[in-house]
Amino acid sequence: MKKTTLLLTLGLAVLTPTLSGCFPAIATGVAATAAVAADRRTAGAVVEDEQLEWKISSAIQKALGDRAHVNVTSYNRIVLLTGEVPDEAAKQRAETLAKQTENVRAVVNELIIAAPSSLASRANDASLTTQVKARLVGNRDVPAHLVKVVTEGGVVYLMGLVTRREGDAATYVARTTSGVKRVVRVFEFISEAEAKRLDHAAKQSQNGR
Repeated sequence: MKKTTLLLTLGLAVLTPTLSGCFPAIATGVAATAAVAADRRTAGAVVEDEQLEWKISSAIQKALGDRAHVNVTSYNRIVLLTGEVPDEAAKQRAETLAKQTENVRAVVNELIIAAPSSLASRANDASLTTQVKARLVGNRDVPAHLVKVVTEGGVVYLMGLVTRREGDAATYVARTTSGVKRVVRVFEFISEAEAKRLDHAAKQSQNGR
């Protein structure tokens, strides 16, 4: 599936910190038992996402080696590729390897052609991710555990199964976090009714019913 096709089925928005409007968005872990139970994905889907990340990362590392720095994040079988590659051929190779992996629903290729990022840059990205997550915890409009935060080169990527209202709230938090260059939403949007159904199912699973 080409990225243009993905846009038709999921939608995509890239927001800079100076933008105040909300846009339709795209959109595109091993977790502790409590985290899995609270997730809107099934426990099986969480495990499958972790397996996809490992399989795709291994395939890309084998194909591109140290010439590239590629992070693979999968959420509900939508795969996000971030990082740096040496040329367009490597970028397309990484995307092809991800798409060819069994059970992948879609691939969002956000790789850039550049030298691998420095340790200082990666440390800054980790700090930004922590800051955004901490601010999400203090936001009552969107439960923090529903949003996966990935940062690369100061760009924050948001993933998750969320309603438009939740997605907009999470986007505002990320966009107004100091140091964030822009925000890319890789969300899968669901209705309020579907969100309630999934949350109820998660509670039942957590209670062992």
